Amino acid sequence: MERFCMSEEGGFGIALAERFFGLLLVIVGAITLYYTLTSMDTLGSFVVLFGLLDVVLIVIGLVLITAKTE
Repeated sequence: MERFCMSEEGGFGIALAERFFGLLLVIVGAITLYYTLTSMDTLGSFVVLFGLLDVVLIVIGLVLITAKTE
């Protein structure tokens, strides 16, 4: 029965992948937020929508980076 439990090595890989994808989301969110804010005149009234979506990406990425995997 004990051999089906997750070992410490498996948990480390999951935590590393979670932090990697969190960092990737933060980077993508920051880049898209930059391009959203630099092209405000082209986007018009959609700046708020795209800016909010970019901030959501950054927040999700930060949660993934700081979350504790058990």
